[in-house]
Amino acid sequence: MTSSKNKNFIIGLLLTFVVALFSFLVAKLPVLDKVGALTIAILIAIFYRHFKGYPEAYRSGITFSSKYLLRFAIILYGLKLNIFDIIGQGSKLLAIDVGVVIFSIGMMLFVNKLLNGDKNIALLLGVGTGICGAAAIAAVAPIFKSKENDTAISIGIIALIGTIFSLIYTAIFAVFSMTTNVYGAWSGVSLHEIAHVVLAGGFGGSDALKIALLGKLGRVFLLIPLTIVLVLVMRFKSNETTEKSRISIPYFLIGFVIMALVNTYITIPPMILNILNTISTICLLMAMVALGLNVAFKDLKNRALKPLVTIVITSICLSTLAFIVVHWLYS
Repeated sequence: MTSSKNKNFIIGLLLTFVVALFSFLVAKLPVLDKVGALTIAILIAIFYRHFKGYPEAYRSGITFSSKYLLRFAIILYGLKLNIFDIIGQGSKLLAIDVGVVIFSIGMMLFVNKLLNGDKNIALLLGVGTGICGAAAIAAVAPIFKSKENDTAISIGIIALIGTIFSLIYTAIFAVFSMTTNVYGAWSGVSLHEIAHVVLAGGFGGSDALKIALLGKLGRVFLLIPLTIVLVLVMRFKSNETTEKSRISIPYFLIGFVIMALVNTYITIPPMILNILNTISTICLLMAMVALGLNVAFKDLKNRALKPLVTIVITSICLSTLAFIVVHWLYS
């Protein structure tokens, strides 16, 4: 019996790994490199669920990917941060980043209320838009006690919208005249995922990409204080009501902070850093596959439309406002 359980666990884990690896590799192909591995992984998982059903026998391995590998990926995500660079060179951008986070969450909730949409998904998308997409959504989901299918829907939406907006940014840069500093800073403070910032910022050249990443990593850094604030707010709300359930604290974020400190104070050889970043990406993709398997098409039909409209409106407003501020500061 135990041998059978172990076998099913391994098969479930391998299922998420194979799809993740496939998504990682095909995302390097022309055209698909604009779509992104995250979007590809989630779509494959959703279509698999639709045509084949949820692979119930292998749930243990799939759940391991969606929970533990996701947390491990976020811990390794901290290696992208150098705190001195953000607080030093990126201090001006960090101030804008704070405004971006507040605006993103506030605007998402405001538009969502007008549309009478799902508040939990709106919160997840607000945090993802303001901070760093999928990683941020996964980090705060335990605090909001989000269901796995809500988390997956949110990640799928933000991966798709972020890809579309990054392509729009490159088109705007190609058509309209703006300095590389303005374009890079604009991309960094307003696009959703790091991958989206790399896609758009890289189009403007190495100087634009450098400032874009500085702006984006400042937002990643803000994940730390934001989670503290969210935990305190959720605990306060819990005390105000009759709800006595314990508020989940994402302790794996301590690992995220430790990795950020390691990368700040210790020089890690580029080859080792690349290997760790690849491991982080694969683990994140495996988690996306596992989360995507929890989403049925009826969930997308019933729950994704209003959040999709909400994030489009929010992203347009954010991009416009961010451009005005960045243009004023860097022109």
